[in-house]
Amino acid sequence: MRIAVVGAGVGGLVTAASLALEGMRCVVFERAGGPPGAGGGIQISPNGAQVLHRLGLEPALRAVAARPEARELRRWQDGRLLGRVELGAAARERYGAPYYALRRTDLGRMLLRAVRDRCGPGTVQFGQRCVGLEESAHGVRLRFAGGEAYDTDLVVGADGTHSVVRDSLAPGPPRFTGDTVLRALVPASRLPWLAGPPRVTVWLGPGQHCVCYPVGASGAVNLVATLAATRPPDGYTRGDAGRLAEAYQGWHPRVRALLAAADRLVHHGLFDRPPPRHWQRGRIALVGDAAHPMLPFLAQGACQAIEDAGALAAHLRQPDGLARYEALRGPRVERVLAAVRDSAEALHLPDGSRQRERDRRLATTGLSDQDWLYSYRTRWEPSDADPDHRAVPDADAGAAAPRPSGMAC
Repeated sequence: MRIAVVGAGVGGLVTAASLALEGMRCVVFERAGGPPGAGGGIQISPNGAQVLHRLGLEPALRAVAARPEARELRRWQDGRLLGRVELGAAARERYGAPYYALRRTDLGRMLLRAVRDRCGPGTVQFGQRCVGLEESAHGVRLRFAGGEAYDTDLVVGADGTHSVVRDSLAPGPPRFTGDTVLRALVPASRLPWLAGPPRVTVWLGPGQHCVCYPVGASGAVNLVATLAATRPPDGYTRGDAGRLAEAYQGWHPRVRALLAAADRLVHHGLFDRPPPRHWQRGRIALVGDAAHPMLPFLAQGACQAIEDAGALAAHLRQPDGLARYEALRGPRVERVLAAVRDSAEALHLPDGSRQRERDRRLATTGLSDQDWLYSYRTRWEPSDADPDHRAVPDADAGAAAPRPSGMAC
């Protein structure tokens, strides 16, 4: 079976590596001219880490990633600790995999090496912008901006929120949410108060929030700050630093010091898109943000793409494999999306009675409150009667999600 994956982000590369683990090969087409040379940080919680470990990436992750000992939630104005969720050894013991924080470029490079090692150096083709596709009874033809075409039996769309592959199933443009994020990697040496055990820190405030966490061997911390806007920004503009400082006026001195220490801010808008009625049809399937754009209010966008990739590879050789993949992943992702929406609201509550109730809830939150999210895994269970591996969800995968109490961006 010829398989083409469109997009060489986290979801696309994990899809390719997972297919190889199941004995299948693919070609990955990426619009960018080469591997990313810059990027901010990324958090990989245990539900995503266990898939990466299965791909043999645990040694590489341990070499470059931080393993935060806790996530701390603090009040915007005075920095008061509102809640603390233990991670570190507690997460590893409870879920069988740790909580990682690392640079996106480091994760992308290790995934690219894994795909090339398993499938060959020509597996990932850069500089190939897919502009459309045509499905027939015999296969799918991908069309590229340079006029080239590629015929394949199956297409996996891993090309993000602005997915061209998704448009063949459910056309419609993404919607700007009115929120933007500014990201930067800041040398930890400029912020001596960050010394000590690594941790994820989230400051919650009216209408916006700020996050920082270390990104492993790089000696840097990742900064993420949200900002409201009437229209999406275009990359970085000279006035962003000033607008950010003004928007966070009155916030805790550590937040303002963190913002001031950033040399270069990458500014982009947040876009949303309702999940399509179906993630698959005929010879086409979607993973990650192409299937279900996930706003960054629960640090789950990459992890849900990773889960998708593992589940898709596990089901693909089964009869009706794509339908089984969608049936498994749909309830899980709906649950996570509901938690993301609740988290987006809770992170930005204005000061008042609802904010005080939220803070009381955060004070009693522990790691066990994350079990529904972090303990989920797609398990591969070989069967003598069925030589193909079968993906089996945890029994509570479709249960209603609680309101989030351990928030991260």
